[in-house]
Amino acid sequence: MSGIKDWSEDDRPREKLLMKGAEVLSNSELLAILINNGTRDKSAVDLAKELLLKSNNDLQRLGKLSVKEMIGLKVKGLGPAKAVTIAAALELGIRRDTAVKKRDKVLSSNDVAAFLKAQFQYHSKEVFVTVFLNQANKILHYEIISEGGITGTVADPRIILQKALEHKATGIILSHNHPSGNLKPSKQDELLTQKIKSAAAYFDINVMDHIIISDEGYFSFADEGLL
Repeated sequence: MSGIKDWSEDDRPREKLLMKGAEVLSNSELLAILINNGTRDKSAVDLAKELLLKSNNDLQRLGKLSVKEMIGLKVKGLGPAKAVTIAAALELGIRRDTAVKKRDKVLSSNDVAAFLKAQFQYHSKEVFVTVFLNQANKILHYEIISEGGITGTVADPRIILQKALEHKATGIILSHNHPSGNLKPSKQDELLTQKIKSAAAYFDINVMDHIIISDEGYFSFADEGLL
C-alpha cells in the first residue's frame, strides 16, 4: 500500500485529514482540499497560501469576498470554479455558526447579538436587518431590509412595519452592521430608531432594541438606555 510520500502534493492534505482529522490541518491545507488541484508550477497548497496572503491571512476578510472579488485577487490557477467552491464552503461555515448561536427565545441583547454577528459580520457593505418576534420573544423571522454602501444604508419604516404585520410580530429588533468596526451610533441611527419606535407604537408593536454589529462586538440601544 502506498504511503503519504507516494501521494501527489495536491492529495497530501486529504490524506492528512483522513489519518489525523480536519482539526490538525492548517488553513492553507483546508483551502487546498477545496481548490483540489494546482497548476503546472504550483500545488494546491501553494495556491491556498497565496490566496491567504492576498487576504492578509485573515479568514474573516476572505469570507467577505464575493466570487468576483476573489478572482480579482489574481491568484494564477484560481478561476471561477475554484472560487465558487471556496465561497460556498465559507458560506456553510457562516450558516453553521449562525445555527449554533440562534436561540428560539431571546432573553437578552447578547442572545440576538451573537446570532446577528454570526450571520452578518462578513458583509463588506452595510446592511439593515430586522428580527421579528412574537409575544413570547421567540424569533418568527429575520430579514435584510436594505443594503447600502461602505458607509451607510437607509431603512424604510413602512417596509419594516409592513413585514411586522405580515409575520404577526408583536416585537421587533432592529440591527445594522458597521463594516468600519466603529460601534458608536450616529445621530442618524438614533433618529431612525426613534422614528420607527414611534410609528410601531401605533400598531402596538414594541421596538425592543437596535443593535449595531461589527468585528469589534456589538452596541445595544436598549442596554445603553437609548430606547
